[in-house]
Amino acid sequence: MNAEDDELARPNLTEHDLQGYDLSEIVRKVRARTPARLLTDRTGAAYRTKTQLELREAHAAARDAVRAELNLSTHLGDDFARKWSLFEVCSRATSKDEYLLRPDLGRHMNDESRAELNQRCTKGRDLQIVIGDGLSVTAVAMQVTRLLPLLCEGAESRGWSVGEIFVIRHCRVGILNEMGELLDPKVAVLLIGERPGLATAESLSAYMAYQPDASHTDANRNLISNIHARGVSAEQAAVRILNLAAAMINTRKSGCQLREELPAANRQEIAG
Repeated sequence: MNAEDDELARPNLTEHDLQGYDLSEIVRKVRARTPARLLTDRTGAAYRTKTQLELREAHAAARDAVRAELNLSTHLGDDFARKWSLFEVCSRATSKDEYLLRPDLGRHMNDESRAELNQRCTKGRDLQIVIGDGLSVTAVAMQVTRLLPLLCEGAESRGWSVGEIFVIRHCRVGILNEMGELLDPKVAVLLIGERPGLATAESLSAYMAYQPDASHTDANRNLISNIHARGVSAEQAAVRILNLAAAMINTRKSGCQLREELPAANRQEIAG
């Protein structure tokens, strides 16, 4: 952060302090740091029409992201699905409505899916990557095609074995436990759509755990969130996921027992 940025970051700037500054430049710099709608114009107590329309558009995008049904061809593409030999299984939730009303059903595979995984997947891999629709199909469509190749290339360069990659429809984070018990990987990674907000509906999360099992809770998982164009980039996320997986393998720990060591570039970005 340079001296000018440091001056503008002071929380208690008065009207006198702001004299001589280009306020439009200040607003631009603040907005460049976050997708949140900060310092938006108003007319009296109300937002301007342009902002109101933007909010309605963002709300519609969020609803669409939650309500959409994941389709491999439409959202990831036939070529991508073939390249990575993706196939689809499902949780116990039988519809989107049931999935939204019954989170518990999204934490377990249905019987047909369990049987298919036992038949098609190799157990005991170093890294098992799973893709879940979660609460934003839009996030899966926008981020997975860029992130997944980076993860697989990075795992290969480290000499890790990677399990067969598959997609889970109507998926909740807790399904990681069942993946661990079914496939027994050293590290399980769930790439799942985050609950969308009015800032973005395209944010993906990566939940990770070392040898997950039925006893695991959130305390046993690590999370890398906000993977999207104005958050954590696919390249940054891949590095962090791979480094965290390596730490899990080396220490045989995850969750609150394991602290993520951020790459230098990420630390500088947060400090700035």
